[in-house]
Amino acid sequence: MRKIIPSVVCMLLSLGIHAQSIIGAWENHSTSENGDQIKNVMVFVDGYQVSTTFHATTGKFIETQGGSWTLEGNILTETIEFDTTHPERVGTEITYKVNVSNNELKFVDQNLKWTRIDNGQPGALHGAWLMSGRVVDGKAQTRDTSGPRKTMKILSGTRFQWIAYNTETKQFMGTGGGTYTTINGEYTENIEFFSRDDSRVGMSLKFNYELVDGQWHHKGFSSKGDPINEIWSLRE
Repeated sequence: MRKIIPSVVCMLLSLGIHAQSIIGAWENHSTSENGDQIKNVMVFVDGYQVSTTFHATTGKFIETQGGSWTLEGNILTETIEFDTTHPERVGTEITYKVNVSNNELKFVDQNLKWTRIDNGQPGALHGAWLMSGRVVDGKAQTRDTSGPRKTMKILSGTRFQWIAYNTETKQFMGTGGGTYTTINGEYTENIEFFSRDDSRVGMSLKFNYELVDGQWHHKGFSSKGDPINEIWSLRE
């Protein structure tokens, strides 16, 4: 009996940890004063997060913010790297008291509830990636990702979002996102919002992808129809 009890305790602890995981994508819906339906999507991957608000029907972009995060007990701490509404917050830490369950994330002090979209599955590219190079004339041209200017792409199991920003100047250059799939070497993005051009909303873009020595090679055509052959590296 003594041997069984520790096993049961370990199993229950394992289930509890899994149930409390904040990793994955979450959504919240609301109605504006004008009666517009508003959608907010938040994605947590290991070490990094992004939260974005846009019009649910038109995809018109409203705002985004994100950066790194830690969760200790029920205290969520975010270090802001970009914030379109309050750029002065870049570089600061913000803490929230949260309650996390399998299907609900609640920000206690704000009385906000979020519903889980996914838990980091099934997409093969889950994580935070930084643009680290391009392939030009068959040769890889890499670039330093440690500087303040970054192009980051965060992917949960079903959601993607790219963000271009500068942590030093607190400048935000653009973002876009939606849902994605990875099937048989084909990566498909379905655009739900695009800060630079609302006309891109509703487009589906297909790319060839492969993981080479841990790097994501991304080849196809942009929403403008320009050829791209990019290299992305997982952010540490």
